Amino acid sequence: MTVPKILIIIPAYNEEATIAQVIKKTKKFIEKNCINAEIIVINDGSEDRTSLEAQKAGAIVIDLIINLGYWRALQTGMLYGYYKGFEYFITMDADGQHIAEEISKILTPLQQKKADVIIGSCIKRGGISKKIVWAFFRYLTGMKIKDLTSGFRAYNRKSVKYLIDYRYTTFDNADIASLLLLAKNRCKILEIDVNIRERLKGKSKLFSSPLKILKYMLHSLIISISLRSK
Repeated sequence: MTVPKILIIIPAYNEEATIAQVIKKTKKFIEKNCINAEIIVINDGSEDRTSLEAQKAGAIVIDLIINLGYWRALQTGMLYGYYKGFEYFITMDADGQHIAEEISKILTPLQQKKADVIIGSCIKRGGISKKIVWAFFRYLTGMKIKDLTSGFRAYNRKSVKYLIDYRYTTFDNADIASLLLLAKNRCKILEIDVNIRERLKGKSKLFSSPLKILKYMLHSLIISISLRSK
C-alpha cells in the first residue's frame, strides 16, 4: 500500500533569522514520527538570505522573483504539491510561531477523514485589534470559526483543488476569504486548539499598524461580499 504523501508549505519573506530553525525542528518531528512528508519553502522575493538558509536546512525551495504576497506564495506551494500528487498539505509560518510537534493535532483528524480542512486555532494569541477583526468577519460571514486568521492549517486534495483555481490568484492575505470559498464549495472545516509560541524574531506583518489593519479589513470585506453574492 502506498503511504499518502504530505507536503509542508512554508511561505517566507525576509525570514533568514528564523527559517533554518523552523525547517530543522519540522524535519526532526517528521523523522521522529516516521511521517512521509516533504518541506517546501516559497521564498517570496526576499531581499535577504532566506532562500540560501532554507536550502542549507534541507527544504525544497521555490524562489519567486518578486514579492507576490502571502496568498500567492501559499498558492504556489499548493500548485506544486497538487500536481506532484501530494495527498495532504500543511501550511506553517516561517517566523517560528507554529510548533512542529503540534502538526499531529491538525494532520491526524484530516487523515481520519473528519474534515477537509483543519484549522490550528489559538485565540489567546490575538491582541485587541485582531479580536475585533475576528468578531467583525464572524458577523459578516456567518462562520463560527474562532481563529479566522490562523495560518497553521491542514488541507486535503479536495479542498486544495478549489484554492489553486486561477480565478482566486487575486486574493491577498486570504485567511478569511479562502475559508469562505471552501465553505461555499461544501468543504467541511474543523477547528482544533493548538499551542503557538511567540515569534522567534520580528512582529506581525499583517497587524503591525492601523493602516495595514484597515487595508486588510477592506480587502477581505470586498472579497467576502463578492464570494457571498455568487
